[in-house]
Amino acid sequence: MTEAVKRVYAFGKDANGNNVTEGNTEMKWVLGGKGANLAEMANIGLPVPPGFTITCQTCMEYANAGNVWPEGALDTIAEYRADLEERMGKKLGDAEDPLLVSVRSGAPFSMPGMMDTVLNLGLNDESINGLIKQTENPRFAWDSYRRFIQMFSNVVMGLDGDLFENAIVAMKNDRGVSSDTDLTAEDLTQLVYEFKAIFAENVDGDAYPTLVVDGEVAFPQDPMVQLQLAIEAVFGSWNNPRAVLYRQKEKIADDLGTAVNVQSMVFGNKGETSATGVAFTRNPANGEREFYGDYLVNAQGEDVVAGIRNTSPIAELKEVEGLEEAGAQLEEIFGVLENHFRDMCDIEFTIEQGKLWMLQTRAGKRTAAAALRIAIEMEKEGLISKEEAIMRVAPDQLDQLLHPQFDKSATYDVVARGLNASPGAAVGEAVFSAADAVAAAEAGRKCVLVRWETNPDDLAGMIAAEGILTSHGGKTSHAAVIARGMGAPCVCGVEALKIDAAKKEAAIAGTDLVIREGDMISIDGTTGIVVLGAVELVMPELTGDLDTILEWADEVRTLGVRANADNPEDAQLSRDFGAAGIGLCRTEHMFLGDRKQIIQTFILNDDELIREKAVSDLFEAQVGDFYGMFKAMDGLPVIVRLLDPPLHEFLESPRELAVEIAKMEATGASADAIAEKRDLLEKIDGFAEQNPMLGMRGCRLGIVYPILPEMQVRAIATACAQLQKEGLSPKPEIMIPLVSVVDELAKLRGVAEAVIADVSAEEGVELDIPVGTMIELPRAAITANEIATQADFFSFGTNDLTQTTFGFSRDDVEGEFVPQYLNEHLLPYNPFATIDAGVAKLVEMGVALGHEGNPDIVCGVCGEHGGDPESIHTFNRIGLDYVSCSPYRVPVARLAAAQAAIKQA
Repeated sequence: MTEAVKRVYAFGKDANGNNVTEGNTEMKWVLGGKGANLAEMANIGLPVPPGFTITCQTCMEYANAGNVWPEGALDTIAEYRADLEERMGKKLGDAEDPLLVSVRSGAPFSMPGMMDTVLNLGLNDESINGLIKQTENPRFAWDSYRRFIQMFSNVVMGLDGDLFENAIVAMKNDRGVSSDTDLTAEDLTQLVYEFKAIFAENVDGDAYPTLVVDGEVAFPQDPMVQLQLAIEAVFGSWNNPRAVLYRQKEKIADDLGTAVNVQSMVFGNKGETSATGVAFTRNPANGEREFYGDYLVNAQGEDVVAGIRNTSPIAELKEVEGLEEAGAQLEEIFGVLENHFRDMCDIEFTIEQGKLWMLQTRAGKRTAAAALRIAIEMEKEGLISKEEAIMRVAPDQLDQLLHPQFDKSATYDVVARGLNASPGAAVGEAVFSAADAVAAAEAGRKCVLVRWETNPDDLAGMIAAEGILTSHGGKTSHAAVIARGMGAPCVCGVEALKIDAAKKEAAIAGTDLVIREGDMISIDGTTGIVVLGAVELVMPELTGDLDTILEWADEVRTLGVRANADNPEDAQLSRDFGAAGIGLCRTEHMFLGDRKQIIQTFILNDDELIREKAVSDLFEAQVGDFYGMFKAMDGLPVIVRLLDPPLHEFLESPRELAVEIAKMEATGASADAIAEKRDLLEKIDGFAEQNPMLGMRGCRLGIVYPILPEMQVRAIATACAQLQKEGLSPKPEIMIPLVSVVDELAKLRGVAEAVIADVSAEEGVELDIPVGTMIELPRAAITANEIATQADFFSFGTNDLTQTTFGFSRDDVEGEFVPQYLNEHLLPYNPFATIDAGVAKLVEMGVALGHEGNPDIVCGVCGEHGGDPESIHTFNRIGLDYVSCSPYRVPVARLAAAQAAIKQA
């Protein structure tokens, strides 16, 4: 080639059986994961149908130019198409012996079901005769042609798939048969003509002038036109809504593009000695090493993943007459692929009249439980190192193991059973469409999505739902694969479930039971059972394989992991999950419930005696709070943040109070009662903050109302002293929030130290309680060398630091402009979910300057970013001492910290 950029790469053998593959598995950024692994399988001698791959970069050039082909790209594709025809000894569209190809997507990262595929391309009204002649199987040929028209019309032209499905159903009803395979060659011939008529009636000829023949729209007969339109459709599917949504969820960049693999067809629908299937070299649900997967006899690959026919387990393949040799070969290939890729592989295969062909392999999607087991067993088998085993488990996957399960002591009646496609349990209202699932979630109602079978357009509803329940499809169906990837519970293939989506109900065969929209149901994706009604759920314990991986992770990580907890129960849970302390105890959360009235009394009264009584009551309550917290975390640090939010957050809503006054006036309430309410409203309005992020809160509150920090420090010191007298080792630390200048910290540190000294003398114990601050303002970060002279520790509050750096709040992420920014890529991601690079620079600056002011200072992060794996990698690089996150994210953070240490070593 003379092109500066190589756009197309061949794979497979030539006509003489020589391997002419140009790529390998290291080229996934160019060839996509599918193309790179097809090339690799060809290189190691596995039976791969020949073809060629158009690069991901070509896709992006095409898309960025407004769907205009780069100069010379079509000519290069034509060259490789001609080369493939020469290698196969067949031509596309040939009336005697036609070459048929598949056109498949393949991004650098696996995006199962998100993009498009076209099979059987090259068939037309002439080549159908050549296919019949070569196969001596008219039924197979006409079935392939009708499949091609149907798929091309839906995928490439965007026609409604139901137009064709309705025609098939009408044909089956007319013939009195229940399955597609019962239709004859004559029936399928008639369907082809009906499908072409549907195509002509529904395609806009003005939009596709190349499809207009003699003034009428016609299904394209020129294979070159078919191929170009199919490639363009696959390129276009990179930006379809479900693919965009999937990339957002999985944090896959939008500028990678998808490769297109044009591959000679092999057929699993050539009769009883042909089959197609999807397999995994180990069980993706539990990690067991077994011959695992689904297959269908006399079918094409889309039939398996679409769930339109119930599949057979691949373990039976070696026992089926005519397929046993291919089945045995496939099992041998399992070992070859695992040893070569050193990972559990996901495989797509076809058996054509007894001959096995490998269509794809990739690292298989797996549940968290399976990922742990596979990683540990492969380390024991010597396939991978302990560090590689740690890297094989995605930290976010651990959430699956922390999901609820059915309470073993609960009693319930199982109304139906299906396949245990994705573990974990879910309880919620039954909904029968993705849109209804999204609406329920937005209204705060938990739901379970019930579908005949999901498809990629259901992704938003699948994300919104607590769990997924389908009546069709196997363990490799769309519902199963996506649910496992998301960590959502899923039960599929529940044949007893007779779903009427239009009526929004599902009858259970053999019973009088009907599940209607809104009914509470429970599913257990671990056992595959369905329960009518709500089953009580419980949380699992950290044991077994998870415990092993986390122990390995703790051996290599250098970043500490603490938890954010505000009560003894969460503190104990954090410790159970492996937290090395509490990085943030938010005391404002202790002022809710019955205590809210006490703090309101303090805020709204000017009488000093009343205020002192309120503070005394709060002191007694706080001593009990801190006693329980410190006891649960005995021997481990507990950072207590003094009262932080503006006082109006503890008061009634002024809007609701104004409405109450209006109602009192309208109903003739007494003037004195109305006047009292008006006086209260005036006081509340006096505390209102237009922008609480910039108002009187944090350390400012403590300086204006010194009685509050004095009370809280006294409670902390008193609880600590009591526990020390009991022989325990409490380790509280006091955090002063929202400091912007060093003198603020110096003033409040002095208050704290004086109170600690008083309590120490009163209780007769020595108290060593460090005092530090939260760095959550840009000024604090850039003057951290000054502030550090008065601080024993820094805790970076990255939530508020993000808000004050950007000038917008977390509420804006759910509002109007931030979602638009994300959609238009003005922001690469939600900066409140993953630390922004600019905010990270402030943290890095704060750490470096902090050590200038105090070489012994301890630095941590206590914002929500502390539980985000990507952010943890950033914090590890910066050199923080620890991150702090919610209790349920502690195992995630432990693993992510270990992976960061390994990656950055």
